[in-house]
Amino acid sequence: MQLSSRFINLVQQQLFSFKEEEFLERLVVYIAQAKGGEEPSLEVVGQWPDLPNTLPPVEEDSELRTPSPNRRWYPLREGTILLGVLRAEIKLPTSGWPDNLDSRIQALAIALANSLSLELDRSKLVDELGQQREQISLMVHQLRNPVAALRTYAQLLLRRLGPENSDINLVQGLLLEQEQLNRYITALDQIGQPKLPIESEVSAPLLLPPLLPQNPELTVRALLEPLLARAAATANLQGRPWRQPAKWPIWTEKKRPSGDGVVAEIVANLFENAFRYSQHGKAIGLHLLQDGLCVWDEGTPISSDEREKIFEKGFRGREKGANSGSGLGLALGRQLAEKIGGTLELILSPATIDLSLPEEGNAFLLTLPIKESLTKEA
Repeated sequence: MQLSSRFINLVQQQLFSFKEEEFLERLVVYIAQAKGGEEPSLEVVGQWPDLPNTLPPVEEDSELRTPSPNRRWYPLREGTILLGVLRAEIKLPTSGWPDNLDSRIQALAIALANSLSLELDRSKLVDELGQQREQISLMVHQLRNPVAALRTYAQLLLRRLGPENSDINLVQGLLLEQEQLNRYITALDQIGQPKLPIESEVSAPLLLPPLLPQNPELTVRALLEPLLARAAATANLQGRPWRQPAKWPIWTEKKRPSGDGVVAEIVANLFENAFRYSQHGKAIGLHLLQDGLCVWDEGTPISSDEREKIFEKGFRGREKGANSGSGLGLALGRQLAEKIGGTLELILSPATIDLSLPEEGNAFLLTLPIKESLTKEA
């Protein structure tokens, strides 16, 4: 096992704290190490006084085979498992072991055993993380080929259909989704790297990397149009009514800060929840307002005791039943909305937002700092 420098330094500091003990001659810390299926060996990880040469393992030190009244061994245990030992020796001649010194060394042995147990847990987690990274890298590598093949087939189909074919939008939708898949694969590849860049300004990870427009003109309309096409196709597949805006307000066409790309992230997750948790056959849609938008459904209203809890990390409502989910989407959605100066809240009756919407159901209202943005541009 590869011990961390932090643990080695802790051992040395603890041993060095005994330098004022006049009767003490030596302290040595050994831990049990197993190599290549062989019997565990008790090897030195720290000693005081600090000598230029490291002492050999216990089983290779011939001096330790002879019992001595001036030497004591203190086991480092976790339950019934021996993790290591602490060896203490006092100076000759003495009248016996001082009780205070014995008590201090016993306390040190307990502290080192606890620290070593934590170090073993850390080492195990590091190994598991390394294995997971390897698995993710392998999955990413395997995913790239079939995703590239999907794009090739879609492009060939696009050529065969021709620009006048009524089904061309479906194939273009496939190409957009393939581009989105590439973004997900790239994100997975970054997760699989040993070291990730740390951005102090990012307080929460995105759930899904949004498919941002290729040009620098970031607008809400450009963000939403791919999501609406996907949602319309899903509604058609599920055989449920779908409603989307016929007109786009002026603010959706205005250039937005790059940070507002999280709007696509929030809306994508709201759509996913609506399609997953509302009853089949119930309508779903997106409605645009003068200061934001709402994703609504005419399914069973969320119970009163869960209307705020659904925005807590890890909470999953009773109505979700056997549907999979992490309980993170709405919590992160609200956090991302607040980060760009907006809000995300649940409105029980969609008709409260607009009379053209259903009276029964759920509406998630996302407000944005639109007026302020338009004023600055003006």
